[in-house]
Amino acid sequence: MSRPDLDRGHFVAPADTTSVPVDVVRIDAKPSNLWLDAWRDLRRRPLFWISAAFVLLVIIVALAPTLFTQVAPNSGCQLADSNKGPADGHPLGFTRQGCDIYARTIWGTRTSLIVGVLATLISTIVGVVMGALAGFYGGWLDSVLSRIGDIFFTIPYIIAGIVVMSVLPDRNELVLAFAIGGFAWASTARIMRAEVLRVKQADFVMGAESIGMSRFKTLLVHVLPNAMAPVIVVATLSLAGAIVAEATLSFLGVGLGSGTMSWGLDISQAQTNIRTAPMALFWPSLALTLTVLAFVTLGELLRDAVDPKARAQR
Repeated sequence: MSRPDLDRGHFVAPADTTSVPVDVVRIDAKPSNLWLDAWRDLRRRPLFWISAAFVLLVIIVALAPTLFTQVAPNSGCQLADSNKGPADGHPLGFTRQGCDIYARTIWGTRTSLIVGVLATLISTIVGVVMGALAGFYGGWLDSVLSRIGDIFFTIPYIIAGIVVMSVLPDRNELVLAFAIGGFAWASTARIMRAEVLRVKQADFVMGAESIGMSRFKTLLVHVLPNAMAPVIVVATLSLAGAIVAEATLSFLGVGLGSGTMSWGLDISQAQTNIRTAPMALFWPSLALTLTVLAFVTLGELLRDAVDPKARAQR
């Protein structure tokens, strides 16, 4: 009795012509990690270079304003030049007090960036510490820290800044940064807690604890470095928010003193003459808008770059 499957002819490839690579390791492959993949994605996007170039320009202006103007922002103000248009050495005209608009806009960059960076550092440090401890240790510590974060999350930091700056007699960049950053850390803490909860389930964390490494050292050495990517993105976006908060408080008259340079203060002083001298309001508003837009755009691009799902959808 014959079997049909044995009667049909079957082709079998010669053994010397078949080659099935299994677990082949590419020696020449480039090393890759989260930040390398993010950089390879960012450098192909023109919008990243535009926003990064403008952010770099803002930093240079804040660090060395004398490279862009030799005119002192407060000295040399003449009421005879009140609300005048552009003149020789004064390309943007004059304010109501006769001060140079260009000089005040340049020097106002330093104030906004100093307050923004300090407030972002304060909120990021507090948020990282609170979120990391809550997520890694859990239990009653997580409950207590999470409830504290919920309380601060319900307090708008603009309103808190108004109260703090109204009560304290001394108004400087550090006090204003604490008034903003001291109430803006709750969102960072939530993101940090979620990332720590994800990372601490990894095998390398279990391996570190199995060889006798203390839990606190494991948190510092292994968990925190692998959970910082979303926090860095949030910090970039928070910097833009802190700059806006500084300008808002100065606009409302509870920010820095009148002797300092601030875009918000210049906007507040120029709003009464918007019909007769709109340029005094336009230029600091434009500087504030472009700076915030550059930081927000950079943060959005960075968030997409460190997210593998977002990179795969493009």
